[in-house]
Amino acid sequence: MITFLVSLVALVLGYLLYGRFVERVFAPDDRVTPAVAKADGLDYVVLPNWKIFMIQFLNIAGTGPIFGAIMGAKFGPVAYLWIVLGCIFAGAVHDYFSGMLSMRHDGASLPELTGRYLGSTTRSVMLVFTVLLLIMVGTVFVYSPAEILHSIGGDTMMWVAIIFCYYVIATMLPIDKIIGKVYPLFAFSLLFMAGALMVWLFLHWPTLPELWTDLHNMGRELHPDMFSDSIFPALFITIACGAISGFHATQSPLMARCVKSERMGRPIFYGAMITEGVVALIWATVSAWFFYGNPAPGYELIEGATKGFQTSAPAVVNLVCNDWLGVAGAVLAMLGVVAAPITSGDTAFRSCRLIVAEWLKLDQRPIPKRLYICVPLFACSLAMLFWQVENPDGFNTIWQYFGFSNQALSVFTLWTITVYLVRQKKAFWITLIPALFMTTVCSTFLFVSKQALRLPESVGYPLGGLCLLVAIVWFCWWYRKETI
Repeated sequence: MITFLVSLVALVLGYLLYGRFVERVFAPDDRVTPAVAKADGLDYVVLPNWKIFMIQFLNIAGTGPIFGAIMGAKFGPVAYLWIVLGCIFAGAVHDYFSGMLSMRHDGASLPELTGRYLGSTTRSVMLVFTVLLLIMVGTVFVYSPAEILHSIGGDTMMWVAIIFCYYVIATMLPIDKIIGKVYPLFAFSLLFMAGALMVWLFLHWPTLPELWTDLHNMGRELHPDMFSDSIFPALFITIACGAISGFHATQSPLMARCVKSERMGRPIFYGAMITEGVVALIWATVSAWFFYGNPAPGYELIEGATKGFQTSAPAVVNLVCNDWLGVAGAVLAMLGVVAAPITSGDTAFRSCRLIVAEWLKLDQRPIPKRLYICVPLFACSLAMLFWQVENPDGFNTIWQYFGFSNQALSVFTLWTITVYLVRQKKAFWITLIPALFMTTVCSTFLFVSKQALRLPESVGYPLGGLCLLVAIVWFCWWYRKETI
């Protein structure tokens, strides 16, 4: 628990100190924002700052900081290091600049920003890459809540149809009609659930593995038959939303189109990511107790938990909330594992609509023009969904590709921001270092992962190191050329 307490303080200090430094690097001013200059009553709508923060938090969070932290906690206390350092120095910086750059460029989407700074070829690649990622997000976040609702009553495909109908409505309507009204409530429920669990932890103060005594792969050491993943790079792919996530860069422009003043960027974009890091910390600690706690193992103290280390992330959420928080916890758990992914899914489709519309230069105020984009998007998602249902391991396959694509997207975003900072003659190292690190993580994962090339670690790791070297050489060459 000492590690948890220190990590919590570190995140708060990170927001207050490093967040302010990052803000000074960008230098927000009093210029007119796109929410005012391009107000259209549909996507460019000025919203209250507190509401933007809650929507941004829910958009980037979903169940990511919960499920990712639970799965990441199986590595042991090393997960705390990635959540804290990743969140402060990578994820929050990534989210802040992706939102602020969008604001500075009339609410531009991620592919447009990438094209502006990394070239038209990269923009085309990013357009396809981002659209596919967002469709995967929407598809994954249709089926998983539908399966959970099926356990309560009704047919799975009936729930899929209902959720899809909601997606169509939420994607088509102005942002302040459903998203602006309902999302703050769901965001509050996630924060309340995390706060209640944190109070429980402080009241009971369980004995847990600490960073200075167990800085190794506890999962592999204690459960080698169940857990074979290496800390590097698997931990950095597993815990995404609680540390850094490329998906966030597709969501920040949604709120960049609703902010009235650039000076609110730090609390909204940087602050939402730090808040997500706090949620991830809480769930990593709850899970550490669940898997490694003293009395050990923790799951023996929870009624109905029989699978121990193999217990799935949604099962941990349900078991812990029901056992610790009673009826209120059961309701909050349901909101977490059902409402949160649904809200992430519909904003994924909304973001996808806007990205395609920006590419086609298609005005989105007329309803038929919204349908021109939405119908093909939902048709692709349905095709992917039916494939997922027909294949026994379809969900896991799509989720694994989503996990890698998510972090690969953060690499493109970080390099985009780095180029912007170099050209503005600002402290580009604040994104260069995370960009190099995440480039190495994603390339190494591609080489050694069971879902990718499956190369031996003795081959995959040197190849990952080679990719790092190539990235450094490329940047030095480009930087010299750019600054001559």
